[in-house]
Amino acid sequence: MEQPQPAPGSLSWRLSSHPITLLTFLGFRVSSLLVYLFGLLFTNNLVMIFIITILLLAADFYYLKNIAGRRLVGLRWWNEVDPATGESHWVFESSEPGTKVVNATDSRFFWIAIYAQPLFWIALALVAVLTLKFIWLPLVAIALVLTITNSLAFSRCDKFSQASNLAGSAFSSGNLAGSIASNMVGRFFSR
Repeated sequence: MEQPQPAPGSLSWRLSSHPITLLTFLGFRVSSLLVYLFGLLFTNNLVMIFIITILLLAADFYYLKNIAGRRLVGLRWWNEVDPATGESHWVFESSEPGTKVVNATDSRFFWIAIYAQPLFWIALALVAVLTLKFIWLPLVAIALVLTITNSLAFSRCDKFSQASNLAGSAFSSGNLAGSIASNMVGRFFSR
């Protein structure tokens, strides 16, 4: 008996263009939560759980920012500091339109995971406060800073990419108003 193929864009890692990147990305995303939640079942050493969770969060931050974002959705960001003025500014990079086709499955996994993880950490912060386990709050605060930073940066990078693609297609086609309307309507129905 033949199994039905999942629809394009469905949440099946088998449809991914980069399954190893996707599974590694999801592994980092889930592992820090699992160590935080279930670490006390295996050891009573709070310091070890803290350190392992921080290392997993740092690896997740790095992998998402530098590898998974670029391979799964064609986006990358970084922060540069001007040595002369000391001012910091964010730099957003996206793949050129037409050079990389973003797989719908990769995109759905990416955006769901990037927005869900900060929500889990917020819930865990509330649990720590309500159960009066304030010793865990610094770890949860670090997790929130790292996950929210990546969420905000990739959201801004995606918006920057859409604006760049819109401007580029509008000026190359010559019909600015028609191109803007077409891209905006297409954006609403493409997700």
